[in-house]
Amino acid sequence: MTEATVRRNGMAPAAAATRAAAPVAREGQRWPHPDSPLGHAQMAVAHGVQRAMSYITGLGWAVIVLGLTGWACAHWLGWREFAVLAAACLAFVGVSAAFMIGRMRIQVTMDLSPQRVVVGATSMARFTVTNRSRWPLIGLGIEVPVGVAAARFTTPVLGHDGLYEDWVTIPTSRRGVVPVGPLLTQRGDPFGLLRRQLAWADRLELFIHPVTVPIGPLGTGLLRDLDGWTTQDISASDLAFHALRDYIPGDDQRFIHWKSSARVSAVAGEQRFLVRQFLDTRRSHIVVVTDVNPDSYDEDDTFETALSCGASVVTRALTEEMDLSVVCGSVRVARPVAHVALDTFSRANPEQVTLGDAVARLGNIVKDLSLAVLVTGPRAEFDQLRWARQLLPAQVRMVVIRVAPGASVALREAANFAEVTVGGLADLPRALRGEVVA
Repeated sequence: MTEATVRRNGMAPAAAATRAAAPVAREGQRWPHPDSPLGHAQMAVAHGVQRAMSYITGLGWAVIVLGLTGWACAHWLGWREFAVLAAACLAFVGVSAAFMIGRMRIQVTMDLSPQRVVVGATSMARFTVTNRSRWPLIGLGIEVPVGVAAARFTTPVLGHDGLYEDWVTIPTSRRGVVPVGPLLTQRGDPFGLLRRQLAWADRLELFIHPVTVPIGPLGTGLLRDLDGWTTQDISASDLAFHALRDYIPGDDQRFIHWKSSARVSAVAGEQRFLVRQFLDTRRSHIVVVTDVNPDSYDEDDTFETALSCGASVVTRALTEEMDLSVVCGSVRVARPVAHVALDTFSRANPEQVTLGDAVARLGNIVKDLSLAVLVTGPRAEFDQLRWARQLLPAQVRMVVIRVAPGASVALREAANFAEVTVGGLADLPRALRGEVVA
């Protein structure tokens, strides 16, 4: 743009340059820009206002609205009574805000003792609050969430390094996982207008395991032959002797059968060596699959009994240090440690997953599987059991434990698997020992 053009438009050259250098807000562009210092300041102010507003309780909002209404009425109507009301309300808010000034310097700890229990046992959450400030800490409100409920406490006045300790008893009447915490502190004013709530420590989980019954060794009775099983896979080194074969360079000389080699060499008139050949034996691997499909059960107590039966088998397998896998619906753990295996039953919830679907999710576990124990309810369809049997290798023994309240202990063999019926958890040890009515 030339100077003559600028003059015709009625602008001086300096003004035109200033206008050209001015930033132009494009469509959809925020002004000021969030990355600019002014944008940062604006965001900080907005965050501070939002945080301060979160401290106001319902009563506090009522007092603020009443004060603003009184101030407006005093301004428009000229009534001093409304002005006094507005001043009183704002004074209450100002005094309440003074109680919120400053930060608490406290140290909070919380733990569960114990963290894993059986239904009906006792568990407690222990927490401590220590004042690390140089100034006394006036009574502090504490809330400990336990599941859908919460336990509330109020600390006494704590001096420097003062300690407050208390316990929360957690009900364990039903199996499941109970979230505990995080511990919440509530700081407010005497009028209840403002309240600031902070979360301390991490949320913990209390695992309530199902009730179990002791059962006999898994290598006897209905679940026999579990001390290690022999396959048809040829191995150069194992315990199950298979045959002798000619020595091949590279074979381990420790497995040369010297007496047989001497006899064969004498008959053949030349030196020959025979080595031992073995069948591969594998460590027992048991999988316990518990049916979580609500269509398989007629009531919730039957579902809980089925979980207890599955947990009882798992507990015995862990005692015998067997390779173990546990499946509860969509949850699967392979070769877990003891507490993780039983935690699976604590997390189990009814879901639309059939036994066939659960067995299909075993994946690579079935490659070295010895025994599959399926636990289900009285309404489980036989077709689902037969489908689960077809998904397992032929050499895997499959046993179905059907929980039917009030039924007598019975056993039947069908479709290449054994099905045992128990009326309750107390019948399980007798049923697995083979003491059943055919």
